[in-house]
Amino acid sequence: MTALPTDSLALVLLVFVLGLKHGFDADHLATIDGLTRYNARTNPGLARFCGTLFSLGHGAVVLAIALAVSLLSQGWTPPEWLELSGAWISIAFLVLLGVLNLRAVFAAETHEMVHPVGLKGRWLGRLGQVTHPGGVALVGALFALSFDTVSQAALFAVAGVQAGGWLHAVSLGFVFMFGMLLADGANGFWIARLIARADDSARVASRVMALAVGGMSLLVAAYGIARMVLPGIAAWGEGKELLLGAAVIGVVLASFVLGVRLARPRGVASQVAG
Repeated sequence: MTALPTDSLALVLLVFVLGLKHGFDADHLATIDGLTRYNARTNPGLARFCGTLFSLGHGAVVLAIALAVSLLSQGWTPPEWLELSGAWISIAFLVLLGVLNLRAVFAAETHEMVHPVGLKGRWLGRLGQVTHPGGVALVGALFALSFDTVSQAALFAVAGVQAGGWLHAVSLGFVFMFGMLLADGANGFWIARLIARADDSARVASRVMALAVGGMSLLVAAYGIARMVLPGIAAWGEGKELLLGAAVIGVVLASFVLGVRLARPRGVASQVAG
């Protein structure tokens, strides 16, 4: 099993980066996109906050998992199969999401916006059309009830217990939630902005973000597979989890910033350039 950092600061930074990375998950992006677009028509005041509310609901479940695991894990070490099976499930989802999002980009007509493609959102039914803040938070909470989220929360909760007890585990849950909140909240605001501007720049911006998310999903999946089957890659990656996670976030954030600049009204852009 890959050891999490024993240094407190390194552990906090790694969990924060994992939260950011989790917030940029294609399933999160796709569901927030759908909730924001639906509320832009039915409840415009709520639309831009859909990402934040989704993340708060998701984070509440992560905190509950971290607390439960920390209270039940005294003297318990997570079995190796927990991380191994979680890793392969994540890889499978990443490959499928990467392919679907890249396909969405190349299949879209020139005049169309590209919408992120997710998997879990297809199971929501009418919950994908909620217009109440509590309903949006509930959707986020339901998304946390998946094997990948539960296994990830359990692993850093155990690390928190080993570092100092249940309070440390819950604190790491808050750190994870904060990172995810930044990513999901920013995504909700960005989507609301694109909806308000259905021009050529907004369509290009939607393609930039979809390409980045799809491409990085496949790259992260490829690295995960390489770690599983090539001992040399696994040995090289030991201790570099924070750096590699930050690199993934950096690429997605760069594409996000580029998308924001492309979606900026032309008048504003020309004033900035001047």
